[in-house]
This record gives sequence, structure tokens and C-alpha cells, in this order.
Amino acid sequence: MTIENRKAWHDFHIEDSVTCGIVLSGTEIKSIRSGRAQLKDSFVKIEKGEVWLYNCHISPYQFGNRFNHNPLQRRKLLLHKKEILKLYGKIKEKNFVLIPLKIFFSRNWAKVEVALAKGKKVYDKREAIKKKELQRDIKAVKSKYI
Repeated sequence: MTIENRKAWHDFHIEDSVTCGIVLSGTEIKSIRSGRAQLKDSFVKIEKGEVWLYNCHISPYQFGNRFNHNPLQRRKLLLHKKEILKLYGKIKEKNFVLIPLKIFFSRNWAKVEVALAKGKKVYDKREAIKKKELQRDIKAVKSKYI
């Protein structure tokens, strides 16, 4: 099961990405495995040498009891110190932001793909839409005549 942040590709220019682990509580992993998580408005911050994921909504486990987790709590991401320092340097130097692209499983461990990105301007978004429409039209013409 993979949970993707499709809005990230629309709103940001993705420069680089890093895969990292995530610290989850008991029922959070069950909710992610059943596909009940959203990355739509989430972001990543580096605070005091640690990397945190904010606004990632993981729904409470449907078969859980009163000890279910808080859906919007911040979650710690696991990276090596060198990777954290590299990301921190790029954020401060070039005004990048860190956004999560997807949550996936690697050998039964939940992983988060975090991207270094810059926000798109409105005209960039319009250009991207025009390119997609042009490619769609070309593909339609090719399939019609070939």
C-alpha cells in the first residue's frame, strides 16, 4: 500500500528526494496498511537536529479502542545526522522546503519519501497545464491517424 501526495507535484518543483523511516505508535501502522492516511497538507521541519512530519492525517484505527492515536500528531522521521545536516544546509542556503511525497512499505517497515522542493508560481502551474493538454492532443491525433 502506497499513500501519495499528488498535490506536491502540482504545487512544487521537486529537486531531490530522500527516503527515511518514520516513528509510529501502535495503531497508526494498521491504519496506514489499510490506506487510511493523507499527505495533502503535510510538511517536514528540522527542529533541534531532528526531523518532524507535521499535518499528516492518519485516521484512527477502525477496530481500535480508547487507546487510539491522535490523527494529526507530529511524527519523527529517522535520518542519519549527515543527511539531516545536508538537508538543513540546502533549506537555509537556497530557500527550499521539505515535503513528503509518499508513504510506502519496504520489508514491512513504513518509509516516507521526503523531497527538497521550491514552490511553483501561478504562471508555472498554467504552463504545466498547457503542456499536459498539448501532449494529450498530440496523443489523440496520433492514435486517430496511426
